[in-house]
Amino acid sequence: MRRQLGVGLLTKIARNGPSINLISPKSVSPSSFLIPFYRRSLSEYSTLSRSHLWKLCCPNGLRGTIQNGAFPTSLVATRVFSSALLQGRGKFPVTFRNRRSLASFSLDSRRRSFFRRLTTDGVLWGLIMTNVAVFMLWNVADTKFMVKNFMISVENIKHGQLHTMITNAFSHRDAFHLFSNMVGLYFFGSSIGQTFGPQYLLKLYLGGAIAGSIFYLVYQAFIAPSVESKPGRLSHSQVPALGASAALNAIILLNILLYPTSTIYLEFFVPVPAYLVGVFLIGNDMWKVWKGNTEISGASHLGGAAAGALAWLSKRKGRFGRF
Repeated sequence: MRRQLGVGLLTKIARNGPSINLISPKSVSPSSFLIPFYRRSLSEYSTLSRSHLWKLCCPNGLRGTIQNGAFPTSLVATRVFSSALLQGRGKFPVTFRNRRSLASFSLDSRRRSFFRRLTTDGVLWGLIMTNVAVFMLWNVADTKFMVKNFMISVENIKHGQLHTMITNAFSHRDAFHLFSNMVGLYFFGSSIGQTFGPQYLLKLYLGGAIAGSIFYLVYQAFIAPSVESKPGRLSHSQVPALGASAALNAIILLNILLYPTSTIYLEFFVPVPAYLVGVFLIGNDMWKVWKGNTEISGASHLGGAAAGALAWLSKRKGRFGRF
């Protein structure tokens, strides 16, 4: 009833209050109806819950009132109610019953603030240092622990190790494998980050990692038994994989699809058109899948490439930022 009464008063004032120039906010002065209004509203609604007070004081809660003409802009409305709340806090005790709404709003604000502070270099170096840290962890931690938590396999997924679909993309045991992936990540990731922002770069890396894991699991569960011989004493479901190649493939392929006529220097010296590099990468991975994966998982690479292709298609449809 108190919330409905508040809305009624706002509507009544919007209809009966003196006219306000809605075109020029500079002409708005502390009119006679505003000051009595906010003083009266605080005394009458001092027992409202915190969520109700927030709806009265925030621009979103005043949207209907603004549209009806009570306030010329949301800025004026915010200033009026904010000052009223501060002036009346000591005079009118407010009972806060609902703390969850403001707590969730505060958490959401902190999360947004964190993402706004991200930079392309910060994301790139964060990813690189995480990969290096996991590489060093392989030398000091228990091997069984690392296999269960930093390698992807059908067996791990069956035992509930779902986090390995992401953690395997930060895991390397070979120094050259780590070095080559991180060099590619830095150069191609810089282009994506500068074009679409650091938050998108991070999402694309994680999306490529998950897509690569899904393709690898499908291959090991359904395709490998028919095209590969049994890998030693392990079954196909027990064969693990690791590496950032799938996540990197998503970033590389998106770069190639966006700039197909650009030049890529293989081994830092050989100039090759980007579209030819893309054809070679996809063809090579498809050949590995056809002949059976050896030490390098073509299926996982194709999964990362598929994520990059989907990102490119969403860009063509105007939804690139919603990846």
